[in-house]
Amino acid sequence: MPFPPRRIVCLTEETVETLYLLGEEDRIVGVTGYAVRPPRVRREKPRVGAFTSADLPKIIGLEPDLVLTFSDLQADIAAGLIRAGIAVHAFNQRDVAGILAMIRTLGALVGNPDKADALATLLEGRLQAVAAAAQGLKRPKVYVEEWDEPMISGIGWVSELVTIAGGEDVFADLAGRKSARDRIIAAEQVVAAAPDLILASWCGKKVRPEAILSRPGWDAIPAVRAGRIVEIKSPLILQPGPAALTDGLDAIVAAVEAARG
Repeated sequence: MPFPPRRIVCLTEETVETLYLLGEEDRIVGVTGYAVRPPRVRREKPRVGAFTSADLPKIIGLEPDLVLTFSDLQADIAAGLIRAGIAVHAFNQRDVAGILAMIRTLGALVGNPDKADALATLLEGRLQAVAAAAQGLKRPKVYVEEWDEPMISGIGWVSELVTIAGGEDVFADLAGRKSARDRIIAAEQVVAAAPDLILASWCGKKVRPEAILSRPGWDAIPAVRAGRIVEIKSPLILQPGPAALTDGLDAIVAAVEAARG
């Protein structure tokens, strides 16, 4: 593999966005079909797969020097590429610190560590400023719903962002569990938690607030009684990259401030 790699395939959104922010987008020769940030990526880069599936012959045909993957959910894809003799780096960030480390690591991988460190430092400062602004204010209780059937509560970095934004994640104790199946909850648990705000982001599926409002027994929940159900598009908060720390955080802050008011 040449260094820095000249031809990179990104199989998740967050590495695509990061490379564009670093000015290294010319190295990208293929992306996941879910890549939407920046918008021009859909015009500029060929799509080579979804999230848990990929067109291996197409990827191999692009002759990449490096393929970037994410988590155990892409382990089979990574294994197939490795068997084909292609270099693969698998990221596995699940919290805010991990997102910042991913940015710095990716910068090092493409020979641009200084710009990556500057980007991560800028994002760190932004997180600190948002957290400071929420200090001493009332902290609304927040339920983050990552999926509806079964109901799955928010993953680690989303829970952290709720706290940074000035909210209190009612299922923060589950957020560190990496597997979605380990964050499955019952409707009765949400009723008992009595959140003031429901943030819904159904992992690529449009949220139906009316379905949430009509769940049996949920009329006892303060958020439901007040109609405080806010959809945040999954590319903004369910991808562990810059989007979550910028536009995603802004959306959470706006919802928390409205619930507080």
